[in-house]
Formats: sequence, structure tokens, C-alpha cells
Amino acid sequence: MEKQVMKEILNEKNFAALDQSIEANKDRKGALMPILHEAQNIFGALPIEVQTIISEKLDIPLAEVYGVVTFYSQFSLVPKGEFVIGLCLGTACYVKGAQNILDRLETELGIKVGETSEDGKFTLEATRCLGCCGLAPVMVINEKVYGRLEPGQITGILKQYK
Repeated sequence: MEKQVMKEILNEKNFAALDQSIEANKDRKGALMPILHEAQNIFGALPIEVQTIISEKLDIPLAEVYGVVTFYSQFSLVPKGEFVIGLCLGTACYVKGAQNILDRLETELGIKVGETSEDGKFTLEATRCLGCCGLAPVMVINEKVYGRLEPGQITGILKQYK
């Protein structure tokens, strides 16, 4: 699936939009970050093909662009699903049963942490503290927080997004 998705996002229209963003920002101090943000908005990810164009047009070494992309968690090398599920595996959540929630999510979705479902709907991510320790174990789907989770709730929660 990943190759097909990459083929779809790496198209002329998206590269033209990227060129416009680079032209609009290239003379600004610190242009790399806003261009990377815009590129991710355009492509849904920052694959090496996109990083290479940015590198060449800004005259920045590809290694530097890649270093920024892989350092900041808001950037992704591969497209994420429509719904990004972040399950906290911090201490409070883990002690309260987050591993059981994770096992259930992996079973229900048929994917492991870091993967996206075949239909492109769900991406499963393990996170550290989400700042909701009193609600442990906690999961976030896009921006919606689910707390005090039990494995039996997962099927019903996921049905809301299918």
C-alpha cells in the first residue's frame, strides 16, 4: 500500500505547490521550518523526494534537511492515516493497563505501532506522557481524548471512526 500512496502524493500538482511555497519563503531567515510545514501539508508527509527538492532549492545539504525532519515529531517520512491514534505508554498509563489497550488496538486494527492500516484510515502511535495522568490509561484519536480506558471499550470507540 505504501508504494501506491507515495505514487499518488508525488504528483506534478503537489510539486508545483511546493515550488510556490519555496519561492514565497526562501529569502526569509529560518525558511526551512515553514517550508517543511507547508510541504507536509501539501504531501501529507516528507518523503526523501520532497526533502531532496527542498535541499536543492534552498541550497541546504540534504543531511541537514533530513536531520530536521527526523528530529521534530510533527514531521513524518510516510503519510499517516485519516485518524492518528496515540496511546500513552508513560508510567501512569502503563501501570494502569495501557499494554492491554495497545494489544487490543493492534488486534482490532490489524497493525502494529508505527503502521497505518491498509485502507489508510488509522495510524497507531505509541506516545509518552500526554499530560492526562489522572485519566490513565489515555488514548488520543486526532484531537479527541479517551481516558480511563478498558480493553472492552476499544471496539466501540473505533466504530465511531469507521
